[in-house]
Amino acid sequence: MIDLTLYDPFEKMQFTNKNCFLCGTIITPQHRAPVFAEWLQHKYGLRNKELLLLDKSVTTFHELTIPCCDRCHTHYLLPLEAKVEEAAAKGIAGLKALGAQELFQWIGKMYYGTLVTELIKETNPLIMPQYAVSENPLMLGKFRAFFQVLQSLRVPMAFSDFLPCSLFLLEIDPAEDELPFEYQDELTTMSFSIKLGTVAVVCTLLDNGIIRSAMGKLYQLTQGKAIHPIQLAEFKARVFYAAYIFNVVPEYFVRPVKPEDDHLVLDTLIDDITNEIFNPWEMPAYAHMLEEMLKPWNIREQEILKNPGQPLSFLLDEKNNFKKMNTYQKL
Repeated sequence: MIDLTLYDPFEKMQFTNKNCFLCGTIITPQHRAPVFAEWLQHKYGLRNKELLLLDKSVTTFHELTIPCCDRCHTHYLLPLEAKVEEAAAKGIAGLKALGAQELFQWIGKMYYGTLVTELIKETNPLIMPQYAVSENPLMLGKFRAFFQVLQSLRVPMAFSDFLPCSLFLLEIDPAEDELPFEYQDELTTMSFSIKLGTVAVVCTLLDNGIIRSAMGKLYQLTQGKAIHPIQLAEFKARVFYAAYIFNVVPEYFVRPVKPEDDHLVLDTLIDDITNEIFNPWEMPAYAHMLEEMLKPWNIREQEILKNPGQPLSFLLDEKNNFKKMNTYQKL
């Protein structure tokens, strides 16, 4: 019989190294799963590369692991990683052929794995993070809603006419690119990007596809093209900033379960009556985000806003058509 029971670690803030992150089963400290899969570490030489956590501590891709029982690791995580590895080997066509829900689960596992690490560390009384996630009710509400849909990793689940995220897949021109792997996430806005060879996956994790709809025209212009890395940087800036001004948190509701059901069906609701979907787009704030993304090219905010009415863009020309790029070297 299929177990359709959802686990809620947020109810009692059950974030410890003694509970499986996905199902809550009691485990020993030796039961761990890598946040970034072994195949990913091996393929891109990530094992000893450093990652900076919210509390400013430094870890490596290999050391970043989460508590996970053998069942969840063997039955759910490893098969998903095998599918993504096979799809990624086929480039952008392979990743586009992968189910969107599976891609959401894969990204969600890495994002949530980083979050769980932060929450477990915050239970240590000797650690005093500057911005404690566990003390922010609004953020905890977002993370709780996100974990509800992430459990589709373990519990068979169908989303009714929605996907909990916005997904963008972009192809990068290999002649202009020198980085085989890039990774970036923003914990509070739930934005994520990962570059695998010539393919970049950019995602906002709890917006029910609204940001993808808002960026639909621009995204369409990039499709079928191998874009320059500086164009990818701008695309990421636009997505990450859209997530920053995104102003609602979806709610998810499980339909009543019948005895014969073999999966859960989730509906969603967004309160767009009392809240605007997006806060106003403020050009200086966007320019600051773009400057961060353009650091490898040393392009400053003043240059971006040289013409405030038409800020610097590498994606669009003056007529909002896709801009063909010449070589633009990093410094």
